[in-house]
Amino acid sequence: MTKQYKNLVNGEWKTSQTEMTIYAPATGEALGTVPAMSQQEVDAVYEAAHQAAPAWRALSYVERAAYLHKAADILVRDAAKIGAVLSKEVAKGHKAAISEVIRTAEIINYAAEEGLRMEGEVLEGGSFEAASKKKIAIVRHEPVGLVLAISPFNYPVNLAGSKIAPALIAGNVVAFKPPTQGSLSGLLLAQAFAEAGLPAGVFNTITGRGAVIGDYIVEHEAVNFINFTGSTPVGERIGQLAGMRPIMLELGGKDSAIVLEDADLDLAAKNIVAGAFGYSGQRCTAVKRVLVMDQIADELIAKVKSRVDQLTVGMPEDDADITPLIDTKAADFVEGLVHDANEKGAKALAQYQRQGNLISPLIFDHVTTDMRLAWEEPFGPVLPFIRVHSVEEAIAISNDSEYGLQASVFTNNFPQAFAIAEQLEVGTVHINNKTQRGTDNFPFLGAKKSGAGVQGVKYSIDAMTNLKSIVFDIQ
Repeated sequence: MTKQYKNLVNGEWKTSQTEMTIYAPATGEALGTVPAMSQQEVDAVYEAAHQAAPAWRALSYVERAAYLHKAADILVRDAAKIGAVLSKEVAKGHKAAISEVIRTAEIINYAAEEGLRMEGEVLEGGSFEAASKKKIAIVRHEPVGLVLAISPFNYPVNLAGSKIAPALIAGNVVAFKPPTQGSLSGLLLAQAFAEAGLPAGVFNTITGRGAVIGDYIVEHEAVNFINFTGSTPVGERIGQLAGMRPIMLELGGKDSAIVLEDADLDLAAKNIVAGAFGYSGQRCTAVKRVLVMDQIADELIAKVKSRVDQLTVGMPEDDADITPLIDTKAADFVEGLVHDANEKGAKALAQYQRQGNLISPLIFDHVTTDMRLAWEEPFGPVLPFIRVHSVEEAIAISNDSEYGLQASVFTNNFPQAFAIAEQLEVGTVHINNKTQRGTDNFPFLGAKKSGAGVQGVKYSIDAMTNLKSIVFDIQ
């Protein structure tokens, strides 16, 4: 009999009249059931959150930070247990799954400490007229209210914690919607916050079918801020439903690695493989295409292929480098990109292999811009190489994309690297390293259809607060 998981609503663990069964992508094993909430049950979540908001807002940063630190300690204590569920639920390597839980605890601790450094300011008048010199403004950060946090399947705990902790430390209440595939580990994350003793209603969870509550939870007038990580089409839909309310969106990417003639090719190959094939390529910040100068392409591709040939392919419990994709639909999409590239003349450097949702890593050389693989995000272990003849061509192809998340530049000419970075239409450029999320005190953002708003703990806290000026005259 599978385990029945429950939602945290107003401090209590509750079931619903109907349930959804969560299956392991790698084996098809039933892992547990989660409630399929109704719209009326969502209303109850939001009502509980609003009732809890005034008291939570009234606490000091120090008091709120104490709850967060305790939740982080519980996550560290239970990392192996939560990681085991996470690994099966999203087909992630066992060690990587445990590391994700530990990493989440670190983010929560950092958010707690960053909250203690939140400062307002005092401004003196005098900019426009003599009378204004007598005016003083006290500028304060105030919570926005109810934050709806929606996390993705690929990092269901980590990318939940990075939303929830900044929201809570800022004085907001939270409704957390984990992904369907990832909801079990998401609810285990909620258990850590509940055990930490958060007051009832401050932190609540929502699970259910998108057809029933997908739009409803977003467009609900009770929600004051929406923080979402996922696909660009869903993010665009959220933007439409949000109306005038603030949103933070982390969406898709087609991150380029630009490799110049003077690059350290061993370093480039190492980072390209790690960036492209980590978690089977199911990362928004994965390296998704390599733009390489033609005169060094053969050498670089040989080095990359040598490393790819050493990747292990198998099950998450074996800590294989390449594990099954999240579902059949995802694997079918990757297969469609592979067939299109083959039909249009790209050169596959190995035979395409697929068993169920498990696709072996594949490199394509001589990919051209008329192929889908040059532009579409595979979210799988397939990497295209596009040969270019100039820096200008590389920049143009990188920028001629609907996405603008990140890019990498590999060169030993640092003035040129910075010049290229200035021209790339992305949120972050890495020099001589793979595209990746980065450290928590750095901003994380995307241009174009890769997102809206700025993440990173400090920036997330800022985003989920409103500034209020209190102005008075002095004698």
